[in-house]
Amino acid sequence: MFEIIFTKQEIDRAVKRLARELKADYEDKNPLLVCVLKGAFVFMADLVRSLDIPIEVEFVTLSSYDNGAKETSGKVTMIKGLNTSVGGRDVLVVEDVVDSGLTLNYLLSLLRRENPNSLRACVMFDKPAKRKVSVKIDYTGLTCPDYFVVGYGLDYCEKYRNLPDLYRLMD
Repeated sequence: MFEIIFTKQEIDRAVKRLARELKADYEDKNPLLVCVLKGAFVFMADLVRSLDIPIEVEFVTLSSYDNGAKETSGKVTMIKGLNTSVGGRDVLVVEDVVDSGLTLNYLLSLLRRENPNSLRACVMFDKPAKRKVSVKIDYTGLTCPDYFVVGYGLDYCEKYRNLPDLYRLMD
């Protein structure tokens, strides 16, 4: 049913590396980290605990998957938007996985309209083989093979988010 793709230890090392990169780039700033729920909440929690710079956090909920689907519907839906303005801020979008690129592209486009000082994306798992739209990822944790994956916050029908490793969900 499951095949391990990345262990918790591999994920931890990637998160710590990303935190070092972010600290170097945002050391003299107060970035607003925008977490894409629900999948990125585990990554976001680990990332912010690894950062020792001033930050603020905000959350959005987006969806491009129909319930039970293993492929994107191609349509991104905003379920919960931001509660704060990003105008003039240094904004970092924190995303769990980018496959088609549709969701991240949608969110970056929305945020760009508010004229942030800077806008970057930090992604834990990148699946470039699934890309349908070109989207810039500034910080990448791990490059993931073209499998449907669960664990470390990622789900299938709201299950498996609590698994500490990243797994391929086998049929």
